[in-house]
Amino acid sequence: MENKPRETFGSRMGMLLAMSGSAIGLGNIWRFPYTLGQNGGAAFLLIYVLMLVLICLPVMVSEYLIGRRGGSNPFRSFDNLSPGSKWRWIGFVAVLASACILSFYCVVGGWSVKYLFDSFSFAFSDAQSDYAANFSSFIGSPFKPLLYTLIFLCLTGLIIVFGVRKGIERMAKIMITVLFVIIVLVVVRSLTLPGAVEGVRYMFVPDFSKVTADTVIAAMGQAFFSLSIGCGCILTYASYVSKEENILASSAWISFFDTVFAIIAGLAIIPAVYAIAYMNGVDPNVGAGPGLVFITLPGVFSQMPLGGVAAILFFLALMLAAITSSISLMEVVVAFIIEELHRSRVIAVVMTFLICGVVGVFCSLSFGPLEGFKLFGLSVFDFFDYITSNIMLPVGGLLLAVFAGWRLKRANYLDELTNSGKLKIPRWLCLTIYYLVKFVAPIAISVIFLNCILS
Repeated sequence: MENKPRETFGSRMGMLLAMSGSAIGLGNIWRFPYTLGQNGGAAFLLIYVLMLVLICLPVMVSEYLIGRRGGSNPFRSFDNLSPGSKWRWIGFVAVLASACILSFYCVVGGWSVKYLFDSFSFAFSDAQSDYAANFSSFIGSPFKPLLYTLIFLCLTGLIIVFGVRKGIERMAKIMITVLFVIIVLVVVRSLTLPGAVEGVRYMFVPDFSKVTADTVIAAMGQAFFSLSIGCGCILTYASYVSKEENILASSAWISFFDTVFAIIAGLAIIPAVYAIAYMNGVDPNVGAGPGLVFITLPGVFSQMPLGGVAAILFFLALMLAAITSSISLMEVVVAFIIEELHRSRVIAVVMTFLICGVVGVFCSLSFGPLEGFKLFGLSVFDFFDYITSNIMLPVGGLLLAVFAGWRLKRANYLDELTNSGKLKIPRWLCLTIYYLVKFVAPIAISVIFLNCILS
């Protein structure tokens, strides 16, 4: 097959929104609020921002740098930078991690599609409904979750098939804009509820007496997870970026957008939970875990004035956020198939859909008919969640940091950051980032990894 010229992003804004969309996903709306709730609120938020700036941002800069300098999919990029070495297998781990994540991520994405459909029928208007039982009944069904899982995966593939500019970039501009407007509207409604101010205080007035070593590790892990570090998403997107782009500025903007959106998502959820708890005279359950979005919030919407409208807006935002991240995950695998197996984009998308769809079906069925089937003592869904979140991503991020800090020459690292001296970036700043990646990031990521496998 004749090699076609590689696509690139058509504009800086499109590139920033696409990369931000990779980071902004279920990790922000689904995972961040309950992780914040489980770890003390404002104190966790401060530590989260600190970990993001000191550790995750430098590693993200390095992944961006490797992707742009390597100019290919993760596997080929490492090979281009270190020809003939075994380092290229870091890239293969990233591709495999993206495929595994997408396989169970599309299940949760399917739940967001289902709950969006339900919200249009005002299914969350009955305050007496048992939303926990309803959720358990849905995910335990042998057919309905499969349908929504495949719908979600199909929506993702339909965007990817049009390529970088006409598919990924164009839809990122639309979806991220709509997503931001919607979530702000939900925040406004949440903050105008009686008792919501206590939720705001919980988020922004720190109580450092609640901070433990586990809080720091959880904050570091959430920042790492939120920015999609280690699964090749940033690296793949960076390979579509022009050589004139400012890596430091782009990485800073992407991290900023991701953090702001996580905080906004928290403001959409936590004050509302506090408000309904205030109205009912009970303690707020902001640390409800993964069920916060699919069990607790429907109950909140059922008691909220104009809750039906708020539910539609919220679950539309949730679905859009899920798709922006699933696009980046699928593109990692698609780019690998196109460039290493020499298949067309259409065939690559179909192959990825089939592979992740089949695994996704087993992940979905693990809540129902396959509930008793275990892999190393875990359900299929939990197994893929565990090996990606606790093993593949930390290991991939660790090896990436080691490669950037110890394999790449410092001169090459600094040359890429300054675009061969064309950008007037202070040398001390470049060196600070380089040494954070070389010495601090490997230790911090190792702590996350050890905590994950020992907990």
